[in-house]
Amino acid sequence: MLMSHELTKEFLQEIRLRVANDDSAWLIDQVLHLHYADIAEILDELSNEEAKYIYYLAEDEDLQADILMELDEEVRDRFIASLSSKEIADQLENLDSDDAADILAELPKDQIHEVISQMEDDDAAEDIVDLLNYDEDTAGGLMQKEFFQAHVEWTVRRALIELRKQAEDVEKVYNIFVVNESDQLVGVLSLKRLLFADTRTTIEELYQSKNIIKVKTSDTAEEVARIMEKYDLVSIPVVDYQNKLVGRITLDDVVDFIREEADKDFKMATGISDRTDANSSFWKSGFSRLPWLIIAMVGGTIGAKVISSFEGGISKIPALAFFIPLITAMGGNVGVQSSAIVVQSIAKGDHGLKRIFPRLVREAGVGLMNGIILSGLIFGIASVFSGVQLAMVVSLSLLTVIVFAATFGTLFPMLLHRYRIDPALAIGPFVTTLNDIIGLFIYFSIGMLLFNL
Repeated sequence: MLMSHELTKEFLQEIRLRVANDDSAWLIDQVLHLHYADIAEILDELSNEEAKYIYYLAEDEDLQADILMELDEEVRDRFIASLSSKEIADQLENLDSDDAADILAELPKDQIHEVISQMEDDDAAEDIVDLLNYDEDTAGGLMQKEFFQAHVEWTVRRALIELRKQAEDVEKVYNIFVVNESDQLVGVLSLKRLLFADTRTTIEELYQSKNIIKVKTSDTAEEVARIMEKYDLVSIPVVDYQNKLVGRITLDDVVDFIREEADKDFKMATGISDRTDANSSFWKSGFSRLPWLIIAMVGGTIGAKVISSFEGGISKIPALAFFIPLITAMGGNVGVQSSAIVVQSIAKGDHGLKRIFPRLVREAGVGLMNGIILSGLIFGIASVFSGVQLAMVVSLSLLTVIVFAATFGTLFPMLLHRYRIDPALAIGPFVTTLNDIIGLFIYFSIGMLLFNL
């Protein structure tokens, strides 16, 4: 049974009432028979105690694991925080190793050791500890330890027997990784080919050994995503520096990473730092935005200082002040556009970005072309309303500001990327504020020069 309608306030009220009345039969029938994603959506809207009550009504451990990983991140963190170390250990044993490691990594260090010591499955605990040793933004941090593997010397008969044993831990089967006696990856075998082969055939006769697509544990998550997209893969093997098979990465893990990165970049680009969303607390939402607002305020103050330093010229030519919003707006927009294009290229793994100078020349050329067109338009408009001399100041300033903003908007994210700083910073208030300050300086300097002030 799937939820065929949008989650309503009335349905939530009914659920809360049934929880209060300890009506487990109704909850099992009306809630726990839904898809786990729909159940998680319901639990996101309930209090922590109400969510725990329904969660533990699900006796199926796999269903509990699916619900837990579908919960909103902040709801899941709050839920986990309310459990004892033993309860957390029990929940982690139901999860894939990569998901368990992600949850465990969010706990305080002293509690991590306590939870691990409470786990009854020693193999699962060992896998999770191993994953915690990798940076979360690498292939090692994304991979899971559950996968199908077959030894190259096995017969199909033995492989099927061994794979049935492995199937207890592997939820999704995409392909089988083939290893040698040293556990080194030597090839890949499709499940279809295995099932249709004669049981006396050896794996060596079946597997594909050419053009194996794999990643190392140290490869970045961005590189993993690029490779899986390029080769249209649903899973990819992960090897260590000795080419030993240590894990696999599945498409859903890569999609989660891409979504999280996009969300982080969007927040950074709009001046929101830290981990926050629409449901965050009042104080967290406020303080997460404060750093960028302070930067914008300081930039605005510097901009005001630039204007005040040209106060004498403005008093003689008051019409100069009319075009201040135009200069700042165009500089900010062009800078953000250039930055956004570069950041997008970086996210796609554009290796051409290693050559900074050709890229700068190209973007400066684009800025020059647009600047000529826009400055020509503003010259005609300003000539009608403000005279030819002021129109010349505005059009020449606009051309200069656009070329500068396009160049700076290109250079800044590329430099950040080169020094391993998230280039999404370049799309935020930082670039806009700098363009405002420099744009104002360019505008008034040209104005003072052409008006001989």
